[in-house]
Amino acid sequence: MSIWEYTKYEYPKLEEDIEVDILIIGGGITGISSLYHLKDTNLKVALVEQNKIGHGVTLNSTGKLTYLQNDLLYKIKNNFGVDILNKYIDSQIDGINEIVNTIEKENIDCDLEKVNSTLYTNKENEISKLKELERILNNRGLKTHKSNNELVESKYMFDTESTYIFHPVKFIHGLVNNNSPIYENTSIKRIKKQNDYYICYTDNHEIKTKWVIIASHYPYFQIPFLFPIKGSLEKSYISASIYKSNPISSISYSNPFISIRTHKDYLIYLSNTHILSKKDNKDSYKNLENKLKKLNLKPDYLWTNIDIMSNDSIPYIGLIKENMLIATAYNTWGLTNGFLAGHILSDIILNKKNKYIELFDPKRKNIYKTIKIFKCACETIEGYVKGLITKNDNISYDKVNNTKVLIYSNNIVNRKCPHFGCYLIFNEEEKTWDCPCHGSRFSLSGKCISGPSNHNISL
Repeated sequence: MSIWEYTKYEYPKLEEDIEVDILIIGGGITGISSLYHLKDTNLKVALVEQNKIGHGVTLNSTGKLTYLQNDLLYKIKNNFGVDILNKYIDSQIDGINEIVNTIEKENIDCDLEKVNSTLYTNKENEISKLKELERILNNRGLKTHKSNNELVESKYMFDTESTYIFHPVKFIHGLVNNNSPIYENTSIKRIKKQNDYYICYTDNHEIKTKWVIIASHYPYFQIPFLFPIKGSLEKSYISASIYKSNPISSISYSNPFISIRTHKDYLIYLSNTHILSKKDNKDSYKNLENKLKKLNLKPDYLWTNIDIMSNDSIPYIGLIKENMLIATAYNTWGLTNGFLAGHILSDIILNKKNKYIELFDPKRKNIYKTIKIFKCACETIEGYVKGLITKNDNISYDKVNNTKVLIYSNNIVNRKCPHFGCYLIFNEEEKTWDCPCHGSRFSLSGKCISGPSNHNISL
């Protein structure tokens, strides 16, 4: 369970047909930010969330606001050059400042703390890359300092100022206003274009809307965006342990990533990041616990997160077709980019200028790199094979009415994920059914916990 578990607020399920100007699908930081940035317009806006508000990827994040984003900045420099890198850094700084200003303006209690962020490596061949990033940051007026941290092994480390840590789920609920309806436990199963409107279908009701914002973590559809070949998925393992310290925020430069931060009397520790279709949960949890033992720490909370990595290391935020927008693939930095996305998407709808629309345009040409498309396709195939061949001694494998099923205790579910037909595996540590292809997760009874699937698994 995540340390950010926060269930103070509840919202109703949609129980009728409605008509709106804008429908936002997804109740994480992107969806709630979009709702917030549209609150002072005359447009009728509604938001639907498949499960609970703020209890998807936002719940599983580490709650950092920083532009020191491991090796991502170096990848962007290599893909686009220093000018685009600087524009991306500008976007992150603007996103951070917007969040901090909004917290102050709305008086949101979300444990915000200002802290220096550190970036480090324990590999000799990466020192020159960190020094180059330092020069780039210094040249644009961002101060860096040599630093150290006894919690990690480092050959080179530097820090920057004006970064933050906070409670992401408290922040999301603090953004919510009563001007627009929010519906939890409301899943959109299908979207159909009809004249100048979209009709969005739940299990029992219809939502008629002029605009659709897809703010879910991983879009459930393959067309029109062909997402399975435009992004790969990475899984991380996270713990929170009792540890009293001054505020800390640090991350390693390259994989295997280690990310640490403090929260009150806890140390949040992320490690063992890997491509979703590779490695097993049990081994990764064991590796995390072994690292904590070396620090004389015992996990009080354990959870995982799945992040979407774009083909060119820049998120996809913007129009994908007429009056339909998307925001996804934040490359593990979804808090700053998610809040920023809400601003960008609202500006597109309101026909306002925004200096970052072109930077994040999901239809930019360079995302179609052949090698990346091939890699993403291979990861899906690997996930399919992994689910097919993975066996667990605590699970029974059977057939019911010619349907392959998984059986655990008194729970019997279809063995295939409804999204893409991949075979599910049992996550013994978190007691869920997981899809190794695209990251859908289901409870033991088969209820969909997170997408891209928008259906439960049943016989």
